[in-house]
Amino acid sequence: MSDQLACEKFGRKNLNYQFWRWQPHQCDLPRFNATALLEKLRNKRLVYVGDSLNRNQWVSMVCLVDSVISPTFKSMHNNGSINIFKAIEYNATIEFFWSPLLVESNSDDPISHRVPDRIVRVQAIEKHARHWTDADYLVFNTYLWWRRRQMKVLWGSFESPEDGVFKAVKLPRVYEMALQTWAQWLEVHVDRNKTQLFFISMSPTHQKANKWGGIKGENCYSETEPVTEEEYVGDGASPRMMRVVDSVLGELKTRGLNVQMINITQLSDYRKEGHPSIYRKHWETITEEQLLNPKNYSDCIHWCLPGVPDVWNELLYAYILEL
Repeated sequence: MSDQLACEKFGRKNLNYQFWRWQPHQCDLPRFNATALLEKLRNKRLVYVGDSLNRNQWVSMVCLVDSVISPTFKSMHNNGSINIFKAIEYNATIEFFWSPLLVESNSDDPISHRVPDRIVRVQAIEKHARHWTDADYLVFNTYLWWRRRQMKVLWGSFESPEDGVFKAVKLPRVYEMALQTWAQWLEVHVDRNKTQLFFISMSPTHQKANKWGGIKGENCYSETEPVTEEEYVGDGASPRMMRVVDSVLGELKTRGLNVQMINITQLSDYRKEGHPSIYRKHWETITEEQLLNPKNYSDCIHWCLPGVPDVWNELLYAYILEL
C-alpha cells in the first residue's frame, strides 16, 4: 500500500468511501475472485503503463490479489520505472511501468519528474515500449500530465537537445500526435494472438466544489458523500481529449487491432469523497500557512484505497474473465 493512498492510516475517520459499489444499468459485474484472476494470469504478465492514476489502479490490483497468496509465494521488485509484483506459485506478474505521457518526455524519471516545463518527443516511444513487448495484458492510460494549453515538442534527442528542433503545440493536437505514435507502435509490435489491450479513460479530478453544489473556492476537502444527481457531469475531465482517444482507437480497429476502452470517467465523477484530500503522506513539508487552510494542500486527484480504483479493476477483471 502506498502511503499516498492509505487514507485511513493517515487519519481519515469517515470510511464510507470504501463501501460504495458501482452497478451498471442492465448488467451485473461479476464479484471479484482473486484466485480466478490469478488462474487467468498463470504464466502471464499483466502490465499497467501510464501515470500515477494508473499506478493507483496497479496498487489496487496488487492489494486485491495479495490476500489469497501466501507470503512465501509472492515478491515485489522495483527497477527504475518498473514495479513488479510476482505471484510465484502462478508464475504470474502484475507490473506497473511509469510512462506518464506514453511517449518519451522529460518527465520519465520515476522519482524526479515534477517538471513544470514539460517537453515531449511525440515520435519516440521505443525507450519505454521495449519493456512491454511480450506482455499478455497491457493496460494503458495517459491524461493527467497533458493538462496544459500547449506542450513543447522536441524533434531530436534529450541527449543532444541543442541539435534538435523545439516547437510549442497546442492541446489536443499534441495529445493526438503522441497517441498516434503509440498506436503505430502497437500495430507493428503487438502479437495479436497473444496480447490483450486496454485503455483506461481519464480519471476526473474534484477541484471545484461549486460544480456539485458546494461553495465556490472549495474542493474535495471535507467531502464525505458521493454526488447523488444522476445527470451530474463535472469539469475534471476533458470531453475533447476523450474524443481524441476514441478516434485513435477507432482507427486502430479498422486496421484489425482492438483496444478495449474501459470508461471509468463518469462513474468516478460521482465520487468526490473518494480522494485522499489531506489524509496521506506528504512529500513536501506542509507550511504553517497551508495548515491554516487545509484545502490548499488537499489531493483531489488520486484515490484512497480501498476505494474507487477497485471498481476500475472489477471492470478490467470482467473483461479478462471473458477472454
